[in-house]
Amino acid sequence: MKQLINQSLKTAILIIKLVIPFYLLADILIYFGILQKISFIFEPITSIMGLSPEVSLSIAAGVLFNLYAAIAFAAPLGLTPYEWTILGLFLGIAHALPVENTIMKKLGMPHWYSTLLRIGVGIVAVIVFRAIPIHIEGKTLQKEISLPHYDSFWNMLGNTLYNASVLAVKIILLITIIIVVMHFIKEKLFKNKNLSAPFSIITGIILGITYGAGILIAEKNRLSKKELLFVGTFLMIAHSLIEDPLLFVLFGANFWVLVSIRVILAVIFSYLVVKFYPFKHKTQNF
Repeated sequence: MKQLINQSLKTAILIIKLVIPFYLLADILIYFGILQKISFIFEPITSIMGLSPEVSLSIAAGVLFNLYAAIAFAAPLGLTPYEWTILGLFLGIAHALPVENTIMKKLGMPHWYSTLLRIGVGIVAVIVFRAIPIHIEGKTLQKEISLPHYDSFWNMLGNTLYNASVLAVKIILLITIIIVVMHFIKEKLFKNKNLSAPFSIITGIILGITYGAGILIAEKNRLSKKELLFVGTFLMIAHSLIEDPLLFVLFGANFWVLVSIRVILAVIFSYLVVKFYPFKHKTQNF
């Protein structure tokens, strides 16, 4: 029991350190309009994906921060369902890179690997989708998701700290419950068997990379480097496969395309990475 409590406390402290600072940074950059000034960096990506340059601001918001900010910038552009599907495919894989890649770093996966993997596979996913002879019908749904407007910097700061704290508490509670349940199942039903990898994959697929990785962080000493690499790679491509796709479905994107392509690519790339990575070199990072 003492070990279980220590695991939960360590995970909780890590989540607090990661979630709150990055959440605050995102709102500060948006508040001062800095995000708008750096969005041009992402225009080459929109070009590859066949989207207009105006979408680059949405791409920047998604890659650097979260899907809600990305959708808020994309909503007024009048994108077609086909374009929303493209945007949802790429950003479903490559969003919130600073915070989520930092979490994956705790599992031994350096930032360069996580960044290249997620942006690269995101582009591959779009290319695969555009090569498929599929016709997506339906009109764009008029559901506006707007960025919050604050009366002052201090009003924004207080609201952001509150929202970030609430999010951190939710993540901590859920991960703690999963750790306890996993411990009970292992002790009572599957004694001496390590269920960390399947639990983290299931949790990540349903709830998101932060939740799935949180379990891995708490249990990483029980997993081999090969297992961590496989599960980590899989989660970075295929995570939160219910909530995230539905955000884009609201605007006409095809749910099954968003989910199926990501799962297929997650399996392929995870297998290839594990197959060709030289595990004989026992270094902490790749």
